[in-house]
Amino acid sequence: MALTHLPSARGFLKPHRIVLMAIAGGLVFCAIWFLRWDWLPQYAGALAWGVGVSLLMLASTSILGFAFAVPIGLVQVTGPWPLKALAQGFCTIIRGTPLLLQLWLLYYGLGSLFPQFPAIRQSFLWPYLREAWPYGVAALTFSFAAYEGEVMRGAFAGVPRGELEAARAFGMSRWKLFWRIWLPRAVHRALPTLNGETVLQLKSTPLVATITVIDVYAVVSKIRQVTYLTYEPLLLLALIYLLLTALLVVAFRYFENKIPTRSV
Repeated sequence: MALTHLPSARGFLKPHRIVLMAIAGGLVFCAIWFLRWDWLPQYAGALAWGVGVSLLMLASTSILGFAFAVPIGLVQVTGPWPLKALAQGFCTIIRGTPLLLQLWLLYYGLGSLFPQFPAIRQSFLWPYLREAWPYGVAALTFSFAAYEGEVMRGAFAGVPRGELEAARAFGMSRWKLFWRIWLPRAVHRALPTLNGETVLQLKSTPLVATITVIDVYAVVSKIRQVTYLTYEPLLLLALIYLLLTALLVVAFRYFENKIPTRSV
C-alpha cells in the first residue's frame, strides 16, 4: 500500500500562493473598511432562511436527480432498446435546452394549465401544485438526472467485465450483483464528476427565484431594492456561494478518501 502524506506548510506556501492570499486579504480588508455593512444585522434572519431554502433545494433535487440518473444510465448500457432510446432522448432534450427555459415551461406553462381542471383543483395535490417550489424542484431534478445519467452511463460501462463475470461465477443473482458490485463500482468511478455536478447544481438554484421561490438569491435581490446598495449584497452573496461550494468539495473529498482503492 502506498502511503500519502499531507503537503507541508513550506510546500504549500509557494510564492504565487502567498501573492494570491495577500491579494485576497487586501480585498477583504477593503470590503470591510470602505463598504457599508450596517444593514447586515437587520437582514441576518432572512439571509439564514434563504440559505436554508437553497440548501434544501440543492439536497432534494440532487438526491432525487441521482435516483433517476442511476436507471437512466443503466438502461442505456443494458437496454432494451425502447427504454434506451427513451433515456437517450430525455438526456438529449434536457441537456440541449436552457434550464431557465425548462423552469419557465413547467411553472408558467404546465402550472397555468392545472387550474383549468376541476379534478386537480379539488384533489389533495392542489395545495402543492399552486405553489412555485414543486416546479423548481422538478426542473432542477430533471436537469441533474439528465447530466448525471450520462455520467452514470459511462461509469456503468467502465466497470471491468471481469469483476461482473467473477460475481456471476460465485452464483450471485442479477439483483445482488448490481447492488454489491456493479453500482458501488460505478458510483466510485463517477464520484469526482458527481462532485462537479453537485457544485453546478448549487449554482443553478438561484434560477428558482425567477418563479418567486424565496432562496438566498431572492433575499439578496430584495435587500438591494430596499437599501439601494449594489456591491455589498452581491459580494455577500458571492461569499455565501463560495463557502457552500468549499463545503461541498471538502465533503466529497472526504468520501473519496474513505473509499478504499488499490495502488499499483
